[in-house]
Amino acid sequence: MARFCSLFSSSSGNATYVGTATDGILIDAGVSAKRLKNALLQREIDPASIRAVFVTHEHSDHISGLRVFASSLHIPVYATRGTLVGLEEAGALSEKYPVFELPAGSDAAVGDMNVHAFATPHDSLESCGFTVTFGDERKLAVCTDIGHMTNEIMRNLLGCDLVMLESNHDVGMLENGPYPYFLKRRILSDRGHLSNAACADVAAQLVEHGTTRLFLGHLSAENNLPELAFQTSYCALCECGAVADRDYILKVNPRENNDDVVRF
Repeated sequence: MARFCSLFSSSSGNATYVGTATDGILIDAGVSAKRLKNALLQREIDPASIRAVFVTHEHSDHISGLRVFASSLHIPVYATRGTLVGLEEAGALSEKYPVFELPAGSDAAVGDMNVHAFATPHDSLESCGFTVTFGDERKLAVCTDIGHMTNEIMRNLLGCDLVMLESNHDVGMLENGPYPYFLKRRILSDRGHLSNAACADVAAQLVEHGTTRLFLGHLSAENNLPELAFQTSYCALCECGAVADRDYILKVNPRENNDDVVRF
């Protein structure tokens, strides 16, 4: 049975658990190792069952706990070549754990899971998202920190049973908010973050193609509201004729203290 839990999801720190009854992985480790282990234990997940960490990109909110966490468990870390360069520059690599390059378009097997990396547009060295396919062919995707949707991203998301998708900001809140101009332009750029409206468009397409579980993640604390992110995608899903709790389940990931593990 597939398992999923967004442990932390915000600009302050990101980490997602994906696993089976026996093995698990983390996608990103953006909070301290202590907080990561506590979050796992609170959900009755043994940290020793984590077999690897897959890193989407080198920004601090995705890697701040990586070195200590991976070193303490002596587990491998996977990332694209560009991200590995960024990890090296950030001092996040250690001889205490193995490191493997995982180019976009390639796969890594961990237990009964196949992890596939795909390229994403973000203002980092070489960011990526991941799909995870389980032994029973169930499939999920984790896709945040994307400036805009691409054909490659859609090819990877379509057909997933569960998708965690970025719904970072409301454009109006961002444009009229306190951020300096350069930061607003960065977030709104094609290598920034996905807005609520853009996320909603993708959500509708995914449900039309069979996705049944949608999790909205990486919400900005300053430029978004959980209720606003939810309603934007919910309205788009209503417009395409999808019915909540029949055709799909839609949830917003809290910044931390997130829900229990989803089994599907």
